[in-house]
Amino acid sequence: MKKGKVYLVGAGCGDLGLLTIKGQDVLTKADVVVYDSLIGDSILGLIPATARIIFVGKRSSNHTMPQEDINQILLEEALKGYKVVRLKGGDPFLFGRGGEELELLAENDIPFEIVPGVTSSIAVPAYNGIPVTHRECCSSLHIITGHKKAGQAYDINFKALVDTQGTLVFLMGITGLRDIMDGLLANGMDPDMPAAVLQQGTTAAQRRVTATVSTLAGEVEKAHIETPAIIVVGKVVALSKQFAWYENLPLFGWKVLVTRPKGHSSVTSEKLREKGAEVLEIPSISTVPMPDSKQMKQVFSKLSEYRWVVFTSPTGVDVFFEKLLNLKADIRALGSAKIAAVGEGTAKKLKERGIIADLIPETYDGDSLGSALASKVRGGEKILIPRAEKGNASLVRQLKEAGAFVTDLPTYCTRFEKSSLVDERKGFEQGKIHCAVFTSASTVKGFAEGTKGLDYSLVKAACIGKQTKAAADALGMQTFVAEKATIDSLVELVEEMKNGKKIQEEV
Repeated sequence: MKKGKVYLVGAGCGDLGLLTIKGQDVLTKADVVVYDSLIGDSILGLIPATARIIFVGKRSSNHTMPQEDINQILLEEALKGYKVVRLKGGDPFLFGRGGEELELLAENDIPFEIVPGVTSSIAVPAYNGIPVTHRECCSSLHIITGHKKAGQAYDINFKALVDTQGTLVFLMGITGLRDIMDGLLANGMDPDMPAAVLQQGTTAAQRRVTATVSTLAGEVEKAHIETPAIIVVGKVVALSKQFAWYENLPLFGWKVLVTRPKGHSSVTSEKLREKGAEVLEIPSISTVPMPDSKQMKQVFSKLSEYRWVVFTSPTGVDVFFEKLLNLKADIRALGSAKIAAVGEGTAKKLKERGIIADLIPETYDGDSLGSALASKVRGGEKILIPRAEKGNASLVRQLKEAGAFVTDLPTYCTRFEKSSLVDERKGFEQGKIHCAVFTSASTVKGFAEGTKGLDYSLVKAACIGKQTKAAADALGMQTFVAEKATIDSLVELVEEMKNGKKIQEEV
């Protein structure tokens, strides 16, 4: 049997944007993913549904699986011929035990690659406005493991560290913070040397405690800092107030859940991240093309008879053109037809196909589309609506009442998806997810399917339109609706919600 291959992939330290392009590419093609507990939720969301997932998380003294067993798992899965991704927080070779995991693979001639990750020792200070080197402050950086066994003294040459006069970064050292500070002081460190503890950097939970080597331990105890966190000691820490940038972004501190159809990249997520939100992107629905039915074949063979073709979603556009090819229909048959689109996103999809929509309603929803199109109907026109299996009944009703002959053609169906890796329900119950963004009623319903038992009154829902809002209202969520049914307006709504400027809409 052909051997597989193992990729040691550094996942960075939380922010999805810090995962390397190669790391993302390898992860999305994995057959098996073996992952740790410090992987960001947004990165876990990239793992393909087809991949087998093995959790081997480690935190502090709580080890889910011994290192020797992890090594054996990597070997066994590779011997089965799989593409195995060992997903590790930070960088695999920086206190990540990556070298240990490769030894057994090398002994058995298993192919492997290393995909470096952005280490927290540099990224987290950067997100807190701390340059780990600065010409006027220091010329060296030293990264030290702060981990030690309970009851044992540190095996660290504190004198050598003090003598470097460089920046010191201690990883995994929060439980031994006071011992570390005492060790530095006992070996000549200036008691007034700036020092900081940085909690969960690059995420919505990022916090910073700055003090001096002599006072840091006490300040951290008062602040109730949570792990993971790193310790930074050096003159560069004093620059944090001047150089802080992440916490100044408008959505800093908010973790936002964005629901979307599976397989769709989200412009919404990109815009939220630009404003500083930590975005958890979860597919709540998937869309599946319907089988080529007798009705579908008949319709596509007579496209030239339709006066209007109406698209109610970007997915509807994609599936329509797939069917056009599958059924060997000719796009030129649409030459005399006018095209209607429910909104900006759908119109953009059409434009990618070289088609400019003739009609887009002022308000982007099915009712408004029906009303706008009905006003164009003179009676007797044939109108085709290729769309989801369960579509807006009002759209068809309005067109028929206006005298049109409507073909409501189901071309795809919607299925609900649930993440096996990210516990959305727990996130809302613990107050760690601050808002959910919904771009359709179906994504609300998909979210509900994946979070059964959740008290939905805990969910602040940013909704793109009234139909989406109605679906969220039915579950008892705290609902807010965008002024316009556009992505930009939806992102503005989230910002207003964070700032308390948006009042909850009444049901």
